[in-house]
Amino acid sequence: MFRKMRRFKQQLSEKECISILNSEKRGVLSLLGDGGYPYGVPLDHWYCEADGKLYFHCAKEGHKLDAIENCDKVSYCVMDQGYRKDGDWALNICSVIVFGRIRLVADEDKKREICTNLCRKFTDDEAYLLKELDSAFARVNCLELTPEHMTGKLVNES
Repeated sequence: MFRKMRRFKQQLSEKECISILNSEKRGVLSLLGDGGYPYGVPLDHWYCEADGKLYFHCAKEGHKLDAIENCDKVSYCVMDQGYRKDGDWALNICSVIVFGRIRLVADEDKKREICTNLCRKFTDDEAYLLKELDSAFARVNCLELTPEHMTGKLVNES
């Protein structure tokens, strides 16, 4: 059902893909939006190695949730910061695309775990984390993306 990577020599291993999902903070979630138009939205994510799923937080309503209600198939793309080889102008960028199905997380304990881990990707300030959980948790939805296929590749801009 999923295509094999055409430029297979540039393909990253699953371990490398997971490393990028763990180290990078953001990506773009692509859904089927209104009127059949693609809808890509930048999001923060947390990759949970224990279950192999990606987690996000969002508002209680909006375009993203409407799109998910209509079609739960999504893709999520993450790129690293890239690097340049000594003396070379071209940037080398690794990217990962995860295809899968997404759903709302109903369990309150799981939502708290997701929000906590998302916050810890940005800061280790426990006072800030507790303040955010106290003031904003009631207004947050969380999403769980269950991967069905994942590919990653290294691209050189030259």
